[in-house]
Amino acid sequence: MAAAKTPDDPFTALIKLQAEQAQSFFKLMTPVTSGAAAAPQSADAADQWAQLASKLQSMWNDFQTAQQGSADPAAAMFDLTGWTDLSKSWLAQMPLVDPARQQQLMEDSVQLWQAVLGQYAPGPDGGKPESSVPELPRKDRRFADPRWQQQPLFALIHQTYLLMTERLLAMVDDVEGLDAAKREQLRFATKGMMEALSPANFPLTNPVVLERTLESGGENLVKGMEHLLSDLERGQLTHTDPAAFQLGRNIATTPGKVVHETPLYQLIQYSPTTEEVLAVPLVIFPPWINRFYILDLNPEKSFIRWAVEQGLTTFVVSWKSADASMADVVWDDYIRAQIDAVDHVRQRLDVPSTHVIGYCVAGTTLAATMAILARRGEADKIKSATFFTAQVDFERAGELLNFIDDTQIAAIENLARDGYLDGRVMAATFNLLRGTDLIWNYVVNNYLLGEEYPAFDLLHWNGDVTNLPAKWHKSYLIDLYRDNRLVKPDSLSADGTPIDLRLVETPSYIQAGKEDHIAPAESVWRITEHFSGPLRFVLAGSGHIAGVVNPPAAGKYQYWRNDDKAASLEEFIAGATEHKGSWWPDWIEWITGQDSNKVPAKGARKPGGKGDKIIEDAPGRYVLQR
Repeated sequence: MAAAKTPDDPFTALIKLQAEQAQSFFKLMTPVTSGAAAAPQSADAADQWAQLASKLQSMWNDFQTAQQGSADPAAAMFDLTGWTDLSKSWLAQMPLVDPARQQQLMEDSVQLWQAVLGQYAPGPDGGKPESSVPELPRKDRRFADPRWQQQPLFALIHQTYLLMTERLLAMVDDVEGLDAAKREQLRFATKGMMEALSPANFPLTNPVVLERTLESGGENLVKGMEHLLSDLERGQLTHTDPAAFQLGRNIATTPGKVVHETPLYQLIQYSPTTEEVLAVPLVIFPPWINRFYILDLNPEKSFIRWAVEQGLTTFVVSWKSADASMADVVWDDYIRAQIDAVDHVRQRLDVPSTHVIGYCVAGTTLAATMAILARRGEADKIKSATFFTAQVDFERAGELLNFIDDTQIAAIENLARDGYLDGRVMAATFNLLRGTDLIWNYVVNNYLLGEEYPAFDLLHWNGDVTNLPAKWHKSYLIDLYRDNRLVKPDSLSADGTPIDLRLVETPSYIQAGKEDHIAPAESVWRITEHFSGPLRFVLAGSGHIAGVVNPPAAGKYQYWRNDDKAASLEEFIAGATEHKGSWWPDWIEWITGQDSNKVPAKGARKPGGKGDKIIEDAPGRYVLQR
């Protein structure tokens, strides 16, 4: 028996609408063959359009038939934590029924239409308008293509849409009875809904798509349907050519060996490229919500390769993607893993301490690890700590706070199976934070224009998702994001030890991204208010990824430093000095300032040498597991 039909989530509903529009377009292009209304097309052309329309219909019907028998259709992965019902309830509170507002909106719309159409009025001699380039009142890069301005119909469509979006977002502030958190959720939901409803996202209201369809005979929509059905089947939006990259071949290629392994992580040591290396090694903890090779994309972008070239004996943790065997894994396990990795490196190289880096959630965990070591009298195991876009105080954690109320947490919990959360859920969540760039831009390019996927290593990594232990993920959202307990001394404990960040006196380098939407700079800054040791805070240009992965040779972006004591990020920026390019050279200067002693790059410093027992070559097995 077929599974009961459930309401579509917004993404799937819009995709179905797009498919229906595509089919309608082909029907419009299939002319009547007799009578006064007969279109001046050849019989061959009419037959071609009819065949394409039939093909589209058949592809969609076959997909729907296959999905009906599935109790857990992959397309459901596009429905993010119950946003359908939440959006409906929130949008119902919008003051659209107010007669005064309706009247004002109508008057503004008429005024807009008159202003737009006036741009296309004939010139004084009855010929072309005085200006060949209309100066429309509202601009948006989604409508930057000249074809949105060349015809008054499409100008009216997108200008009206922008007016409606502007007014709806303004109405959020007028909804009564909402606290600040709910108002932000309403703003987020309204913005997301309007992004989805953009006329750029539909074939009959996008002049670029219409022109491509006419030029290609509709082949773009057929190709786009293939892309769409493939994505719906796998439950994940495709951003890049899936076959363009292979780990160990053209990404994650820095030479190294897996030298240690637990059920939770593999430890990779990279081969030195210098005759001497710094005595203190480096251990990097990437976030386990992503693959470690964001720091080793290709030789030109690789932070890992660059660190090795600077004379650092570099180790990186490669976390295992969660499966049923990790159902009981909690935050304590990741903290113990960080301590275990540091201890293994110390023992392997016979050194008293290591430098450490924690990226994003692994940086949050590293802060807790350091507090625990300090309370145990073992703080000297870590010589210095570096934090890439990491938060410890979640009061101002940005748009991700929209996903941590009780309804959202319960919805996420319901998505878990066999004790772990499918990584596609987190990927879709992060995509929602930048819906225009990471969702709808690709809907237009992949599904409507039928373009081939680009070969882009960063996007390949972005789509290479990891599963998360459900128990850990739930407690992380509640304890840190919702209740902000990490900055409350001894409110949390891990591995039997209470956590007090004030005990951390280890020298720390804190990097934040100026345009980071996942870990906002203002939130990352808060680390400076809780640690007690010497700190260097650096504000890098760009965001959560490009702000970190910015090699010096690229000559991109900038960073800001202010060595004077500042009471806030605003005060830091006001007194900061801007430096062009990458912050990496500043960091290595700071690292060598902690300890500049060097030793020969031999023995255990060269993994896989004579008598050295290794497990396998980098990048290891764990990063390959899905």
